[in-house]
This record gives sequence, structure tokens and C-alpha cells, in this order.
Amino acid sequence: MTDTTPRTLDCGKTIEELSDYLSADRIPYNPSIETCPECLNALQALSGVSQLSRDLLAQDAATLPAPPANWMEQLMATIHDEVRAGRSVPLHHPDPRVTLTVTEGALRALIRSIGDDVPGTIIGKCQFDGDVETPGAPIDITVTASIAWKYPIPEAARELRDAVREALTTHTHLNVMSVNVTVEDLHGYNTTTQEMP
Repeated sequence: MTDTTPRTLDCGKTIEELSDYLSADRIPYNPSIETCPECLNALQALSGVSQLSRDLLAQDAATLPAPPANWMEQLMATIHDEVRAGRSVPLHHPDPRVTLTVTEGALRALIRSIGDDVPGTIIGKCQFDGDVETPGAPIDITVTASIAWKYPIPEAARELRDAVREALTTHTHLNVMSVNVTVEDLHGYNTTTQEMP
């Protein structure tokens, strides 16, 4: 995939189309976007990125070096990958004639919303390792995150790990063996001062 290749969701919309729609404040109303779960997940992720970008720019524009040239491209590629529906995860139902499933994409959106509630934390990637389509199969969850400079990394990672495990236990029947949080970045660091953590 090159930098100019549009990233198309399974529903046919591109991340760029959704970004433009969001930039126009979702006006005029587009029912094909507003009723599509995949598009709504992407819009939520793009909205979070947009707000974060504005907040970080306002806070750090004068003090931080510019991000790498491909930073936004990498971020858009991650959003594209993560809003895909993915595999179907079975849910239990008391009536054996009823089959309920939730998609990996919906679970990634759940984890991303959990991350929004952990102070100073921005979720990067979410990955489900294991056979999520087989009830009871062991599953490992890997989440990457960026933590705000002033937040203690071990505590933020633990809080995120606990919140993800609790949400998945509450909303799914996955046999979660581990939730691995990798802190890949720190944000909000002031490079013009010599302050120490």
C-alpha cells in the first residue's frame, strides 16, 4: 500500500471519505455512513484522533519537534485496520437455537472507548491472539498505548489492563488468558525544559 492508495473499508467507504465527512461536521447527513456500524466505528476513532490532535497542538505546538512526516499516514492505516469487522466472536445465549456474535471490530471499538476513560492514555493497536471463533479457546489480548508524560507508566498500564479485562469479561465470553499492554510512546513532554519525571 502506498501513501496515495485509498484505504477502503469492507462497506466500500474509504477512511478519507469518512475524514472529509467528519470535517464537514457530518453535514449533509449521509444515511449510508450514519447507519453503517463499520463507518460509525471509524468516525468515532477519527473524532478521537481529531480532538487529540487539536489538544496536543494547542498544548505543545511551540515546544515539541514536529512529528515524523508519515505519522498521520500510519495513524490512518491503523484506524483502517482496526475498524474492519474481522472474525465473529460467539456470545452465549440460553436458547440453543439462537446464534449471537460480535465482531472483532466492535470489540476493538470497545477497548478503544475503555482507553478513552483511562486518564492520560491513548490506545494504539488492539490485537486478539487465539481462536476467538471457538468458545472457551484461550485468548491473549495485546494493546499498544501512548501515555501522557506526567502519568506513571506502570500505574497507567495496570489501570488500562484491568479496565480491558473487566470490559471483556462483562461484555463477552472470551477466555482471556492475558492482557498485554505495551507503551510505545509518551505524549505531552516539554522538550524546552530540563524537568525530570
